[in-house]
Amino acid sequence: MAGGNKRAATTGTEEPQPIPKKQIIDNGSSVQLDEKKLRQFYIGSIDQGTTSTRFIIFDGTGKPVASHQIEFTQQYPHSGWHEHDPLEIITSVEQCIERATELFIDQGHDISDIKAVGITNQRETTVVWDTNTGEPLHNAIAWPDTRTKGLVRELKARDGADALHDICGLPLSTYPSSVKLVWLLKNVDAVREAYDEGRLSFGTMDTWLLYKLNGGKERDIHVTDATNASRTMFMNLHTVEYDDKLLGFFQLDRKKVNLPNIVPSSSPDAFGALSTGRLKGVRITGCLGDQSAALVGQQGFSPGSAKNTYGTGCFLLYNVGEKPVISKHGLLATIAYDFGGKRKPVYALEGSIAVAGSGVKFLMNNLGFITHSHKISDLAASVDDNGGCVFVTAFSGLFAPYWIDDAKGTIFGITQHTERGHIARATLEATCFQTKAILDAMELDSGHKLAELAVDGGMSNSNLCMQTQANIIGIPVDRPAMRETTSLGAAIAAGFAVGIWKEFDELKEINQLDRMIFKPNVSKEESAKMFKKWGRAVEMCRGWLATDEANGENDF
Repeated sequence: MAGGNKRAATTGTEEPQPIPKKQIIDNGSSVQLDEKKLRQFYIGSIDQGTTSTRFIIFDGTGKPVASHQIEFTQQYPHSGWHEHDPLEIITSVEQCIERATELFIDQGHDISDIKAVGITNQRETTVVWDTNTGEPLHNAIAWPDTRTKGLVRELKARDGADALHDICGLPLSTYPSSVKLVWLLKNVDAVREAYDEGRLSFGTMDTWLLYKLNGGKERDIHVTDATNASRTMFMNLHTVEYDDKLLGFFQLDRKKVNLPNIVPSSSPDAFGALSTGRLKGVRITGCLGDQSAALVGQQGFSPGSAKNTYGTGCFLLYNVGEKPVISKHGLLATIAYDFGGKRKPVYALEGSIAVAGSGVKFLMNNLGFITHSHKISDLAASVDDNGGCVFVTAFSGLFAPYWIDDAKGTIFGITQHTERGHIARATLEATCFQTKAILDAMELDSGHKLAELAVDGGMSNSNLCMQTQANIIGIPVDRPAMRETTSLGAAIAAGFAVGIWKEFDELKEINQLDRMIFKPNVSKEESAKMFKKWGRAVEMCRGWLATDEANGENDF
């Protein structure tokens, strides 16, 4: 969108208008849904995200009927550090459950109508606690945290580093839980002492939630689902079990650290039940990492289907079927979902973008450009294009497919002509460009070109952003009317376990009404020109940090 060429469909105050997606009456399914019956069953969904916690109650048709959301404290003790208080997060979950349930009861429903609860969570975020007391030993280290830059460089030089990717599907970076745990062991005395004495419990956020919601030490539920386990670098992607070679590489003794048991994402008994509150005794029967949950919520059950979630970060998952595809082009291989029983785990290729909605928050909180996140579209639409600005939002380096850890956020092309609106546009475009880079890599890895992209998450609310996305990737963008697909995915996993749904065919009509399609409205040549300029900006920001800075020596 550089240059100054005006296109009425995407510029000025004229908001882009998507095309309604026609409802498919005959979807080839032989399953006849009893909607009247399904509306009598309800499932609760805990959505524990990076910046907020939600609890949403869905009926059996996938319609949300009650919800509550609470934002919690983001802690940044030093440059590049990002932490959460594990106890504050538990409190936020419990409060959301109580308040959403109150709304549910006020509507005339009975608590007994809620048949199960599912959990979806921010992934990679690492929690450690004392096995004997159940108390956390340190703040949770959040997934975007980059304090481990120096450690990652050391690990990459260690013998065996090159073999890890083929085993676990993840590259060595600041992203996975493994390096966060190793950092804690090296730098926090209380964590090291607990490890040496064999009383250190480790988990990602799902494990911590399940442990505490079940009553903590009393019931000692210590589990994780396969999607979350696949983000630790401790699990063999092919066997779906912890791998001694991986643990050995990180110099971890399994006798000294309590790792959660790996279970399917949908299970009637593995996750226990809520131990307190209005929903005491209700079983927790589903658990999925947030991006896997969004793929399930978008009904991405067929190989070749894909979704992109525009949240704090941006995450594109592409279903590759029942065998993992180890990327040769900078992507992650991960478990998409595992519904247990006689079903095999389903795998995905994933591209992870560290900064999406957090870039909008940066403009709002740090620079004062806007007063509310949803105002970003209005500001971006106040100008015809980006005015020549390109914003590489490398606040935490760049994730897939670049994996550049020595970059920082950089704005190119600023002149006296530059206005806030130009930077707002460039911020939205940064996520769209990185999505294009990921799709290109997925096409190379899979051998197939995506026909359309299903989207959800906060930034997908912006028509301007989604039209820009369609223009940059050159394929239609498909947006649902109900965009709580992450929460819906956790509800679907929980519902499967208790028999509300039994086959994937039964889900084909869920959340399909009033979907909108954004079709590209610029030429392929113009799109390629925009992407080439972005690529030049990425290369120019590479190596911004000197070696000692990239190693973290100046971070604290």
